[in-house]
Amino acid sequence: MKLNFRRLDLQMAHPWTIARSSGNKGFKVVVVELTGAEGTVGLGEAAPSARYKESVDTVEAFLQKVDPRGLSFNDVAGSMQYLETLSTRDMSAKCAVNLALLDGAGKRARKPVSEMLGLGFREQQHVTSFTIGIDKPEVIRKKVLEAERYPVLKMKVGVTDDKVNLAALREAAPDKPVRVDANEGWKTREQALEMIEWLARDGHIQYIEQPLPAAAAAKDWVWLKARSPLPLFGDESYHFARDVDEAAEWFHGVNVKLVKTGGLSAGLEALRAARKAGLKTMIGCMIETSILISAAAHLAELCDYLDLDGNVLTTNDPFLGVVSRDGVLSFSSAPEKFGLRVAARAASEKS
Repeated sequence: MKLNFRRLDLQMAHPWTIARSSGNKGFKVVVVELTGAEGTVGLGEAAPSARYKESVDTVEAFLQKVDPRGLSFNDVAGSMQYLETLSTRDMSAKCAVNLALLDGAGKRARKPVSEMLGLGFREQQHVTSFTIGIDKPEVIRKKVLEAERYPVLKMKVGVTDDKVNLAALREAAPDKPVRVDANEGWKTREQALEMIEWLARDGHIQYIEQPLPAAAAAKDWVWLKARSPLPLFGDESYHFARDVDEAAEWFHGVNVKLVKTGGLSAGLEALRAARKAGLKTMIGCMIETSILISAAAHLAELCDYLDLDGNVLTTNDPFLGVVSRDGVLSFSSAPEKFGLRVAARAASEKS
């Protein structure tokens, strides 16, 4: 087994602002390639977040410690156990290796990853939201109009101009369903409840993601869930299957991201645990290429909601995989039949 990796700079179509960071024009990711002795190549990706004290530097430092002899397309679980001996953190880096292992394993078995996991993937069934980042009202209106083909929007909030920004969105899309993501931006339970009650009066808000900081006291989450007129979803508060007991007490649903869990294997466990606990499930993303977006799409059958738009928010995704046609995810035109069903764009498409 050979392990190679490289950095990529993804450029945003619009500067990216959420409650805890502003004006990002680009994001760095790390692409991993695992090559088996017979030539099978597995692709993976890390999209590290400063929120979790990760960066492309930490990802590369972890990957440099990996001995490829400890990895095998024939033993993904054993390979992940080996990675755990190197670090108990570094989830984004582990995610990249996990995806590459499963991509290679699927290609060897001549099966898509969704089939290998026993899930399948139904075409014309899975709708993703399109995210509107925090911005000036006139830019928000422009973004919403550009996203007209998407049937559901996701709106970032958690700043002083939340009400002005929602008004701008509604000028462009008066009745479109919207999911709201506060990204830990409301700091007290009283402020969060006041904002949620205001959002509920809109009449077309589906749910609220992470209204309080993940470090908020358990009693504050319980208090807020009991009073909220809208469903609450945990994102920064839910990483692994082992977090499910608290999640069931605090939230109505959870947002699973592969870079938080350490890959598809752990993401599958986190979704199954949440469903078993009676929680609604969604799968989300960071700013990513089609490698990570396609990987997440292989878990769509376990999800009530999808937010897999991290690649379409960029202008230079160098890979092809799952696509979003009017907001509906499809693998019908994917360049690969097996594994993650992802490949690099042809040189002619880049020009």
